[in-house]
Amino acid sequence: MRAIIDPELCTGCGLCVDTCPEVFEMDSDLAKVKVDAVPPEAAETCRSAMQDCPVEAISIED
Repeated sequence: MRAIIDPELCTGCGLCVDTCPEVFEMDSDLAKVKVDAVPPEAAETCRSAMQDCPVEAISIED
């Protein structure tokens, strides 16, 4: 499973970092994915971050 953030859509709200800090981090004013593959123990919170993103900037590839 891999998470992707579209930098064109990201507003830098930080909600994904709050929800799933194992996968996401802030890089100046935008969020970024900090792992190549989502750890199995973070899969559920990663999906929550994708669903909660207010601008739908996060996608997940299985």
